[in-house]
Amino acid sequence: MQIINKFLKLKKVYIYIFSYVLFIIIFSTSLLKANTFKVSDIEISSAFDLNFSKSRVIDDGFRESFYNLLSMITTSGDRNKIKNISLKELKSMIDTFTISDEKFINNEYFAKLESSFNKKKTLSFLEKKNIFPSIPTRNQILLIPIFVDSQNEKIYLFTENFFYNKWNENKINYHLLDYLLPTEDLEDISMIQGIYNTIENYDFIDLIKKYDLQDYIVSIIFKNKNEIKVLSKISLNNSFKIDNRKYKITNEENFSAILKDLKNIYEDYWKKENQINTSIKLPLTITIDTKEYEKIVKLEKTLNNLDLVSNFYILRFNNKNTYYKIIYNGSPKTFYNDITKKNFKLTMENNIWAIR
Repeated sequence: MQIINKFLKLKKVYIYIFSYVLFIIIFSTSLLKANTFKVSDIEISSAFDLNFSKSRVIDDGFRESFYNLLSMITTSGDRNKIKNISLKELKSMIDTFTISDEKFINNEYFAKLESSFNKKKTLSFLEKKNIFPSIPTRNQILLIPIFVDSQNEKIYLFTENFFYNKWNENKINYHLLDYLLPTEDLEDISMIQGIYNTIENYDFIDLIKKYDLQDYIVSIIFKNKNEIKVLSKISLNNSFKIDNRKYKITNEENFSAILKDLKNIYEDYWKKENQINTSIKLPLTITIDTKEYEKIVKLEKTLNNLDLVSNFYILRFNNKNTYYKIIYNGSPKTFYNDITKKNFKLTMENNIWAIR
């Protein structure tokens, strides 16, 4: 009888373990789609004639999608390192794609392409190129563009300031910074006119405080004959930097090119603040109560969506605890901050993180 009871108990344990494994497999599989970079609204088109090839049009769309992705997660300098990627290698990084809004107008084919790039394969590709990508995080910042006419000793904050009037035109979908420009205020104009001789050293704190934004850029654009000098005071993620640029100009049409270049420069600064050092392979072990199904679901979802987690898997489990091995591209402190922001409570026991 005792043998039968032991057998029944063991049977219950095996059923429990089997059910748990099945649960983990099903759930983990359902999260695979979260581990991608999605590029949407890429417009593709081609003349609809005897040489029309839909597959060739889609391939061109893949290249444009990949360029947009690189523009979101790499600096302009690093993008120059990536040349002549083969279509086969590019396609190997695509998990799924969809085509929508197909139409034919005046013998022209139009459609929209959405592509999902496998995050791990993409990061691995960049690592082989010795490129540290960035977390594609959007951010709204305050931009104060001040135009200084050095020849006439005048300062323009709003009126007759090309950079103020044109800055938010022609937004590019892969840019991550959204700019809030100051509203016209007579007091601000009067204040800035009064600091002509000290404007390079002025901190603009009184103006910045009017807007509830932590990050800001003050761009002071000096025009002197055939030259533009731009002094940028950049505060991002509590990090302050000064950037100086010089441009030769022949007419005001050059202002558009300067504006475009400044946007790319500021995008690069933001990307550098969010770079992932994929050369760091920090192995972490984390344990969680096996019976906490909902918490396990939340944990796996969180790990799948953390950009600094390059990989994770179940190391071992029993009826009390499940142990995960995590490969993290950052420091233990950063991991702790990432997890606690998701409302997990962590304690350290024998070099193992425990979720409580």
